Amino acid sequence: RMGGFYDRARLSRGDLAVATGSNRYARTIEYGWSPDVPEHHITKLEQLAELYRAPSKRVSTKQTQTIDEVTARFLHASPFFLLATADEAGRCDVSPRGGPPGQLVVLDERRVAFPDLNGNNLVDSLRNIIANPHAGLLIITPGNDETLRLNGTATLTTDPDVLSLWDGELRRPKLAIVITLEDAFFHCAKSFRRAELWEPESWMRFADLPDPVTMLQAHTNGEDDPATARAGLEDSYRADLEQDQPPS
Repeated sequence: RMGGFYDRARLSRGDLAVATGSNRYARTIEYGWSPDVPEHHITKLEQLAELYRAPSKRVSTKQTQTIDEVTARFLHASPFFLLATADEAGRCDVSPRGGPPGQLVVLDERRVAFPDLNGNNLVDSLRNIIANPHAGLLIITPGNDETLRLNGTATLTTDPDVLSLWDGELRRPKLAIVITLEDAFFHCAKSFRRAELWEPESWMRFADLPDPVTMLQAHTNGEDDPATARAGLEDSYRADLEQDQPPS
């Protein structure tokens, strides 16, 4: 669907291979737009107001500053969400967070906690929170086109009373993240429906995409044997996920 734009585009710094809307093959494109040319930049709120209509009253008033029973049920059901953070300079990072339903625990009407489970140990999100506590969560439930957005301040805690919240379901985490709510609201379904994210028949478009090992080979100039790298990656997944399980 974006193929028309990509077909016309010209890159100023080398060629870029991208998948077309059908994802059946990749094209090499050239794209000549430069961020140094301000002619079409939008830098003022007045410019935005000229481009977009005002939101409806329903949209303008949908934010809430407390977690009610309905919102708590949605949070409790979610096995997956995205955590957005930024460092002291405003450089942003988004981290996927997955676990069994119940990983998001409502502590009270203003606070939500979740465990920090096994990852790559770069701890980017945790470093960011120490430098800049502002955080955002996009809460997703499988098959549901609507999502829940939470914005607030994040705190890292090793409080045993908080860490024990997942006993019996997960191993006790090294630390937990507590979000103190500033605002929450449900986000409309349009983006998920445009993407056909939950439509199995659409997934075949992506069957020939490069896997993470192929991309890693490109990033590291093929230093590792692909088969060995794939086996090692799967072994690390298996080991880390086993460590997330509670003691038997």
